[in-house]
Amino acid sequence: MKIGVLALQGDFDQHRKALARVRLAGEPVESVEIRKTEQLDEIDGLIIPGGESTTLLKLMGDWGFVPALEKFHAAGKPIFGTCAGLILLAKEVDRPKQFAFGFIDVDVERNAYGRQRESFATPGVVELDAPRPLEMVFIRAPRIRRAGPGVTVMARHRDEPVMAREGTILVAAFHPELTHDPGVHEYFCRMVARRRTALPPA
Repeated sequence: MKIGVLALQGDFDQHRKALARVRLAGEPVESVEIRKTEQLDEIDGLIIPGGESTTLLKLMGDWGFVPALEKFHAAGKPIFGTCAGLILLAKEVDRPKQFAFGFIDVDVERNAYGRQRESFATPGVVELDAPRPLEMVFIRAPRIRRAGPGVTVMARHRDEPVMAREGTILVAAFHPELTHDPGVHEYFCRMVARRRTALPPA
């Protein structure tokens, strides 16, 4: 299994370190930094990391990643977005409004949990096939204001959704890559493994 991490901007290196801790029975996990659109053809799943969503969006536009990601999603390959990645994958973005891919039926508000100096970590519980305790690290995090009826909420903070899934799209407002627990990345890799077995041969 090969997982790509979009490496245009943001904490992509932390996601690669998290993926290196993933252990799936009978399924080795390889990670690769994605900087060119043609690399998307070589991977089974993609992680869009945290960073600055407007900067990341500009770089994606400059390098042709907008149509390339739409094609990647249409092919049924899983995508996991954290923080800025969540913003880009959402249906609607507010404060301020900006382009989003609309791959998952959630509406988000940017930087809703405060500025960089107001970042925090808190214990929580995530539904990764079964409930699991996990430290949640929030850094200028977006808030999920609405989750559509087809969206599964997998974690909450103060009764608000902070992690969700719809089909092949997984998103988190917090940064699981900044903890020593690879559980969320393991879950995403299981999503990819299941999807690979469901897809017809190329």
